[in-house]
Amino acid sequence: MIILGIDPGLAIVGYGVIETQKGASRAIDCGVINTPKEDSVPVRLSKIYDGMMSLIDKYKPDCIAIEELFFNTNITTGINVAQARGVILLACTQKNLKMYEYTPLQIKQALTGYGKAEKKQIQFMVTRLLNLKAVPKPDDAADGLAVALTHAQTARMGGLFSIR
Repeated sequence: MIILGIDPGLAIVGYGVIETQKGASRAIDCGVINTPKEDSVPVRLSKIYDGMMSLIDKYKPDCIAIEELFFNTNITTGINVAQARGVILLACTQKNLKMYEYTPLQIKQALTGYGKAEKKQIQFMVTRLLNLKAVPKPDDAADGLAVALTHAQTARMGGLFSIR
């Protein structure tokens, strides 16, 4: 099964593509979709949409795992990220893909066994579980792999909740 993991954002969308077989996972690719802050929000959303469509066409994932939004005190940033997430969900829906979402707490729990794990612990586990030589950079790419791994772990345990 090929899983595309997504860490949504307006400035940077992190992604990770993994393949799982017989309980083992391997990294296929990871990276980011960047949008320049000089561009208007509609233009940035269009670039995210185009980037998602390209990723889906290139890797032909069996499903998408996406991180749920976590709102902090900056509501303006939260609204922009929500818009970016909506565009990502639209692209996945148009490609008729099954989608699964995970909270940051679920991701931390799945990878480290501790729901309040720090980013470095998550990065260590992503590197270890995928037998990588180094922590994926930038952090958003590592986060995309973490979301994909969370889905792989959850699928093995049978706790799937599709949003589509």
